[in-house]
Amino acid sequence: MDERTWTPDELHAIATTDDFHIAPFRSDGVTLGTLTWIWSVVVDDGVYVRAYNGTGSRWYQSALAQRAGRITAGGMQKDVTFTPIDDEALNDRIDSAYEAKYGSSPYYPPMVTAKTRAATVRVDPR
Repeated sequence: MDERTWTPDELHAIATTDDFHIAPFRSDGVTLGTLTWIWSVVVDDGVYVRAYNGTGSRWYQSALAQRAGRITAGGMQKDVTFTPIDDEALNDRIDSAYEAKYGSSPYYPPMVTAKTRAATVRVDPR
């Protein structure tokens, strides 16, 4: 299996945990930023996250600039890449995944707004 794809076990661990922390590299491209707890979903064998505060979020800005960092989730730690997503059909499926995983949370509604959809990122192992 390609090291730059998630294994079925890793996808299952991420899909079933609420413990997902992200740390994009800082501007030097070497130092990791502070781990930030965020919501994650799995759609079509891909891992996706959104910035609750939209594109102005500090971690999102770092992820966009550096395109790499590290995550911890489901008992694993992985070096990863970040790719911004701008695909309406995919974002609709991501919305559905957020609803299925987090729909009962009072924090769910803001996660499916235009503001957060604009800050959707695919996370892949590197």
